[in-house]
Amino acid sequence: MTTATESPRRNGVDTATLFATIDAVKGQKEIAKFQFRASNTWVSGTHSRSTASDFFGAMQELRHKSDTVVEFDHPEVLVGTDHGPTPVEYLLHAIAACLTAGVANIAAARGVELTKVTSTVTGDIDLLGILGLSDGSVRNGYEQIRVAFTIEGDADEETLRGIVEQSRRRSAVYDVLVNPTPVAIDVICA
Repeated sequence: MTTATESPRRNGVDTATLFATIDAVKGQKEIAKFQFRASNTWVSGTHSRSTASDFFGAMQELRHKSDTVVEFDHPEVLVGTDHGPTPVEYLLHAIAACLTAGVANIAAARGVELTKVTSTVTGDIDLLGILGLSDGSVRNGYEQIRVAFTIEGDADEETLRGIVEQSRRRSAVYDVLVNPTPVAIDVICA
């Protein structure tokens, strides 16, 4: 007779694999080094297309199960053709998704069953900076980003707030936004 064992899942998170990953990294820290990549191709005007397919992680080259293709553009009011959100809008999606993934993992690790997690992210930007009309007094990027979470689960308010706070503290996207990250730009002219 064969006995099947199910991996415990909470909030869609395989908690056994989550804890096994943490233990593996504790035992061999070099497997924690990852490199994510995106390639982008200009289509026309402000429209471009990015693809994510391969990355380095756990000391090896890996591929996603399928390539992800993302369209970027500007709305017509910003001289685009509106084939997709602007790059700065994708940044808002990135912080929302990163924080939400953290919430799911942390809640699962703490044994909290979630029933609802939604967020609204807003970012204020002044185009005077991007358009070069501010004499350097207005930054090019967001002046402020706000994230509002609605979270429900089988825990009290203090615990749910603590889960969101821990997700913020561990979020890679949040870290990139609030701390200077060196960006190197190389140009190859063909």
